[in-house]
Amino acid sequence: MRRILLGIAALALSATAAFAGDEVLASRFGNTTITTDPSGMSTKIYYAADHTFTGVAGDTHPAGTWEVKGSQVCLTFTADAPPGYPNPICSPVSDHKVGDSWTAGPFQVQLVEGIQ
Repeated sequence: MRRILLGIAALALSATAAFAGDEVLASRFGNTTITTDPSGMSTKIYYAADHTFTGVAGDTHPAGTWEVKGSQVCLTFTADAPPGYPNPICSPVSDHKVGDSWTAGPFQVQLVEGIQ
């Protein structure tokens, strides 16, 4: 369970550059952001243009709303909120395109085409 929660947190912590608008997440709409922890556990988050997100993290299905605040994205959980984490979780965000892979701390993150 801890790995699942860390995966969710890593999705929020998936980048470092500053952007000033919602367009930073536009490439994620209709696609899948996958975070994999060092043990191989994956968490998937699906961002929507209407400022909502859903996900799959093991047996849980986190959901809620997202908001870009300056150089951060904040996820506010309304379903399956990770216990012990702040709600919302705000983290640096940067622009990525489908097919990109990057590292966020000990996690591998990738943006893949479609809902997977």
